[in-house]
Amino acid sequence: MASYVSMNWQSGLLSGNAVQHSSKALGALRTLFHDQEAAQKMPADLIVYTVQAYTPVPDGTEGGLFWGNTTLQPGKVGDEYFMTKGHFHDIRNRGEYYATFHGEGGLVLMGQNGVTRWEPMAPGSVHYIPGYTAHRVCNTGSIPLVFAACWPADAGHDYETVEREGFTARLVERNGGPVLVTSNGEEIG
Repeated sequence: MASYVSMNWQSGLLSGNAVQHSSKALGALRTLFHDQEAAQKMPADLIVYTVQAYTPVPDGTEGGLFWGNTTLQPGKVGDEYFMTKGHFHDIRNRGEYYATFHGEGGLVLMGQNGVTRWEPMAPGSVHYIPGYTAHRVCNTGSIPLVFAACWPADAGHDYETVEREGFTARLVERNGGPVLVTSNGEEIG
């Protein structure tokens, strides 16, 4: 494995033999959206986001760091923006950084107590995600949202809790802009 990769600081994308690639299609994300009727009408093979990752140490290495990026496509299911799956970390106290290169979005953060808030993402914004916090990103713009991430190699990803319990709020479009709403549609803050 190569000891380094290259990053294009204009695009946010990685290159090199050690870069891992993955993608998520709508079919794997459908159950996350509130409007299931709209979700079922959309093509299952529609790519919602792609991920590049550089993992120079074995998964689970204490003190190690991983680096990567996500390209999240614009779109909505009903009034809800396309989003990443969202997760807690397996080791709950591990934090993470996100930095935005292109596009506009919202970083949705939910504490273990269920309190949910969001931060707007735009080119140049850097976001600290504290431990004990589930996080997901929504694309609130009209072009792909590209952001980089740096996280501890031993953090792990707990997607199951989010799949089972969900987030307590969703980022939807209302009056032409993003609004955080509860499951019954009431606006938050």
